[in-house]
Amino acid sequence: MKTNGPMLAGFLILGVAGSGLHADDASTEQLIKQLQKRIEELELKVQALEGTNKPTVSTKDGQSKERMEELEQKVKVLERNRELDQEAAEAKAKEAPKITVGDQGFSLASANGNFALQLKGVLQVDSRTYFNDHGTVGNDGFILRRVRPVLQGTVFRDFDFLFVPDFGTANNGGNGGNAPTPQIQDAYLNYRYNNALQIQGGKFKAPIGLEQLQADRDVNFNERALPTDLVANRDLGFELHGDLFKGVASYAAGIFNGAGDARNSSLSAYQDNKAFEGRLFFQPFKTTSLSALQGFGLGVAGSYQKDQGTNTLSLPSNNGYATVGQQLFFAYNPTNRSVLADGEHWRLSPQGYYYYGPFGLLGEYVISDQKVSLAGAGLKTSAFLEHTAWQVAGSWVMTGEDATYGSVVPRRAFDPRNGGWGAWQLVARYSELNIDDATFPLFSNPLTSAHAAKEWSVGLNWYLNRNIKVSTSFSHTDFQGGGGKGSSPPASVTRQDENVLFTRVQLAF
Repeated sequence: MKTNGPMLAGFLILGVAGSGLHADDASTEQLIKQLQKRIEELELKVQALEGTNKPTVSTKDGQSKERMEELEQKVKVLERNRELDQEAAEAKAKEAPKITVGDQGFSLASANGNFALQLKGVLQVDSRTYFNDHGTVGNDGFILRRVRPVLQGTVFRDFDFLFVPDFGTANNGGNGGNAPTPQIQDAYLNYRYNNALQIQGGKFKAPIGLEQLQADRDVNFNERALPTDLVANRDLGFELHGDLFKGVASYAAGIFNGAGDARNSSLSAYQDNKAFEGRLFFQPFKTTSLSALQGFGLGVAGSYQKDQGTNTLSLPSNNGYATVGQQLFFAYNPTNRSVLADGEHWRLSPQGYYYYGPFGLLGEYVISDQKVSLAGAGLKTSAFLEHTAWQVAGSWVMTGEDATYGSVVPRRAFDPRNGGWGAWQLVARYSELNIDDATFPLFSNPLTSAHAAKEWSVGLNWYLNRNIKVSTSFSHTDFQGGGGKGSSPPASVTRQDENVLFTRVQLAF
């Protein structure tokens, strides 16, 4: 039989198509398209041949149809292989760990989220400049206030942990900056059954002071106000806590080793008796449509412990209280005898805040009532001493961002090339701390220690972005009492008002 030109061309195309299936330089997807196109061309040619030369091409026509069916089958196989490859890639992606790098830190997480590890950190570089302090050596200068790598994470979905060492300058009421004292700041494990029922054990912040419970990166001033002198810093123990009704109410209640005012607990107990600490806080309008009241919160916190009368560790840090400039203005320092914590010690702190748009207001009141006694030769003398402190602090974000109990987030991060300047915030506060009159003269020397300190501060915070903040503030403190002779605190501190200029550059992520 004589084969015409179109039929020969069709078989040549089929041959090329067959060999093209194994070409190394064509992708699977391109090959499928080429084959589909060639099949369509062959179908058109076969139809033409059937119409013009049907009797002479019946055999060839059958072969062409078989060839087309073969090609179609190969196309289907290639398409299915491609689907299988895509399914395998998706399954592998679902099983792969998730790695995140951003303004919230660096994190690793399992595909199902049951295991996670986050690396965060806080670095604060401060300066303190004191005015008219009669040349007290070591006050003025730069300090590394906090240097804290933060390691936190989750294991088996419901167990969270936090570990925070601190290599910064100690905040213990000395003269200006103190020598760095590396320590474990936080270390705990938390079981999260749900948001309303959680229990954690280890070392963490005592649930009492409102400003003390703010994250160190989020406070509006370099140093917290005077009421923080009367609450424990970190304590070691177990705490039951949670949020109820979508955060409308929160609670915390725990048993701890106990810690003196402004003290950071050690890693072991110093007495057999334990402290009971707790807090209730309410945000009654948080879930309502009243936007002007959603940022309103109020609560009460407190603690109770009974000291065994053989230690000074239940007394305040450095045996006294410090100004916002971290200078000792009061100390338990009678002549020839020591003061011991001896009996009941309880604290009570009503507290609250209000945030609406760029405006913020925070206030708290603290009572620290402690029984103390004189040790050493002589008649044993004891007394219940009730020290009190309070503060009111306000803030205004001039660039319009929302003020919060947490950190201000700029709408536009600092980027002068594109007109971004971050967020700017004005802050101001007033605070007082009053020493019980019964403290003098048996438990403290009225010629050296003040029986009251009153402080006001103003400042400006610049949030360049979520991670970097630059701040400056000025604090003035005047004292009632003290001011006698002596070259060391508290006499050298209470002899004149404290005026100090703070600056800070902070990196937190």
